Amino acid sequence: MGLDYQVDDYACEGCGVCEAICPVGAIFTKPVLAGELMLYSDNTVFSTAQLRMGSGNSGMLVTEVKKQMRSAVFTDFELAIIDGSPGIGCPVIASISGVDMVLIVAEPSVSGISDMERIIKTVEKFQTRIAICINKYDTNIENTDKIESFCQKLNLPFAGRIPFDPDAVNSINKGQSIVDMDCEAGRATKDIFDKTIKILFHEKLG
Repeated sequence: MGLDYQVDDYACEGCGVCEAICPVGAIFTKPVLAGELMLYSDNTVFSTAQLRMGSGNSGMLVTEVKKQMRSAVFTDFELAIIDGSPGIGCPVIASISGVDMVLIVAEPSVSGISDMERIIKTVEKFQTRIAICINKYDTNIENTDKIESFCQKLNLPFAGRIPFDPDAVNSINKGQSIVDMDCEAGRATKDIFDKTIKILFHEKLG
């Protein structure tokens, strides 16, 4: 009696590996409308996508967003920032593919430290430079110290700390970025950006 195998449409990330390795060609992929690509282009370019309700992100979608960004740029550009997903799944792999450096945002929890170590190992396989910063560092100072010690041990550049800040929630509720507000988290984020740029362009941290 044969088994009835089914694919979970919501769990599938659309990477196509199953189709590529199936020895009898029993699996095939087909296009599914998961959302809509969006592009904003002026003095700067912002490429993104809006998923349909219930649809999940995928590495292929991230790749299309990156392709769209490149197609909108007609001259060489100095800096492109890609906002990657948490974890080490297909969307993350697609995000870090071809980049010059990855800024890992760690949180001072047991799971946060574990996730940080996993993404470091993943990025190292790409032979890509790494920098680390800590979000909500003051929620667990002991783990924050562990992360900084870990960075020193592996000789990884440390870009800074962002404190837990209730004003960050207020800015989100207003549809603003925290860097648009005069708040502690916003100032820390600006400082981390400056240090990250220095690391990226081989300047010493000051």
